[in-house]
Amino acid sequence: MAENKTKSPAPPESKKEFTTLSGLPLDHLYTEESLGHWDPDSALSYPGEFPYTRGIYPTMYRGRFWTMRQYAGFGSAAESNQRYRYLLGKGQKGLSVAFDLPTQIGMDSDHSLALGEVGKVGVAIDSLEDMEALFDGIPLEKVSTSMTINATAAILLCLYVAVAKRQGADLAKISGTVQNDVLKEYIARGTYIYPVRPAMRIVTDIFAWCRDHLPKWNTISISGYHIREAGSTAVQEVAFTLADGVAYVQAALDAGLSVDDFAPQLSFFFNAHNDLLEEIAKYRAARRLWARIMRDRFAAKDERSLLLRFHAQTAGSSLTAQQPENNIVRVAIQALAAVLGGCQSLHTNSLDEALALPTEDAALIALRTQQIIANETGVTNTIDPVAGSYAIEHLTNEIEAGAMAYMEKIDAMGGPLQGMLKAIESGFVQSEIQKAAFDFQRAVENKQQIVVGVNDFIAPVGENGERSIPTLRIDPEIERTQIARLQALRAKRDSAKTQSALAELQRRASTTENLLPAILAAVEAYATVGEISDALRRVFGEYQESVVI
Repeated sequence: MAENKTKSPAPPESKKEFTTLSGLPLDHLYTEESLGHWDPDSALSYPGEFPYTRGIYPTMYRGRFWTMRQYAGFGSAAESNQRYRYLLGKGQKGLSVAFDLPTQIGMDSDHSLALGEVGKVGVAIDSLEDMEALFDGIPLEKVSTSMTINATAAILLCLYVAVAKRQGADLAKISGTVQNDVLKEYIARGTYIYPVRPAMRIVTDIFAWCRDHLPKWNTISISGYHIREAGSTAVQEVAFTLADGVAYVQAALDAGLSVDDFAPQLSFFFNAHNDLLEEIAKYRAARRLWARIMRDRFAAKDERSLLLRFHAQTAGSSLTAQQPENNIVRVAIQALAAVLGGCQSLHTNSLDEALALPTEDAALIALRTQQIIANETGVTNTIDPVAGSYAIEHLTNEIEAGAMAYMEKIDAMGGPLQGMLKAIESGFVQSEIQKAAFDFQRAVENKQQIVVGVNDFIAPVGENGERSIPTLRIDPEIERTQIARLQALRAKRDSAKTQSALAELQRRASTTENLLPAILAAVEAYATVGEISDALRRVFGEYQESVVI
């Protein structure tokens, strides 16, 4: 009897449409035909070769793992120093400093608007005295330090340099990154101080000064992370981040720098979100697109100028206060995406960060997550294990094309520098992000997007259900102690020397001279972050945000 080979009808699919987390449509299956006339030689090449889709180094993690950082800083400098020593002792290889809001916006701890914010979301740094306490017992020649600071980046960098000098360190050996990405503050975060154009002047002054004095320092970390946290899609994250990068490059060229003098020290900072395949493709698309921009648009000759080196951080906006233990799983998947996407350094969020700053135990679990991925999963044993996946390559192409379309629209507003500035000043970028954030929130509310523990699989409060977990609390006494410390510093410093340094900084700000030498002299004279910021405010003014409707 002949065998009946008639296939059973396929069961119906669970949804009419399938998309990525960002809304990119997904076919039911990808094949070679899905890629059209895709040429692997030009689209992929080999790791360490143009266009670097498969990674910027020939051996990637077979040579060495990414730098494992844990973003940390809270309360006083002394307390944060203890956390840094704890994490370094547990195997962390680099420091990542979080600063409190007053420090980020150039206000001293005793400013009236700083009340209640001192040491709350990061460490309070008012002066060189605080910076010395922050890195007490930590040899700066031997660690790589990332500082998440933007509007006051030049001041915090000079404070770091002053500490290194006091340690007797060779500045040529000092390595790390200062975020220094002020454009994304106007787009997504809001911790800006000055109008856009003088703020850009400070950015390029940092480029020029570090070229001569800190050759191993990454002068900017062009940040898509906060753009994504504000609600952007993956395509928008790539587009607006790289458009910011183009603006910084053009601003540096306009300031008289040669592209290959500063471009090798540019770095990027991306979000690692929940959609595993989309996130992997996002990093590959960004790397390929940036290499082509730097080669074809800016005629960079140094291969290092073409490399998109990036730090990744798992998505804080994805963490939930409900069933916070679920965040351990989310963070592990997000970190895996960053590793498969070829990151150079990584921060993993802690399970309790939807509730408070992380406890030591929660921070340790987050660090162990990276160590398990590196040492136990096997994904680091081969370079770019996802290459050639039809789905991955299709998404990489889609994200690159979507990002290019956005960047062309921004260029049409006025060119590489003026286009992005006008896009920000007109509210175009902010409006696009707001629309994306609204669409995602609506999908959550309609249960088109499931968030486990929030809009489905909800655990009841109480026995065997949702429970409370220990959280870190900042003692209000820290603020009073910090203010007393600041006022004592003002009383004992050489006031005439401090005021002379501030006057010289203010004079320089009204010229085109580089500001960094004057800022460094001011911090070494124990001028405070707020005083230095105020000296620049008197010349530059303050930014007034446009209303986006």
